[in-house]
Amino acid sequence: METLTNTKWLTACHVDDAVENGGVCIKHENQQIALFYFTRRNEWFATQNECPHKRQMILSRGMIGSLGEEPKVACPFHKKTFSLRTGECLSGEECAIKTYPVKIENGMVYIGVEN
Repeated sequence: METLTNTKWLTACHVDDAVENGGVCIKHENQQIALFYFTRRNEWFATQNECPHKRQMILSRGMIGSLGEEPKVACPFHKKTFSLRTGECLSGEECAIKTYPVKIENGMVYIGVEN
């Protein structure tokens, strides 16, 4: 995953507190970030929590899965799917979501945001 040059690392949670194969919402200042722990792949992802279709803060409640090798999340309201790696809409639409780097250190989960 690409590291931002001017990254501030937010403490999201302890690894043991994460929801397995699901997501939670992390509030940072005026934004909401969806954090996903994909245990079947042993991978962590973070995206914006807002679904771009109707501007609802709901992606952290979406179902995660795979499209081939691509990890994805499906909006629970609109069923549109997005890549957890790139944010690209996998449902054939032009919209995309923002993604954030995630790192694990000393049993803690950190999300990288621009400083």
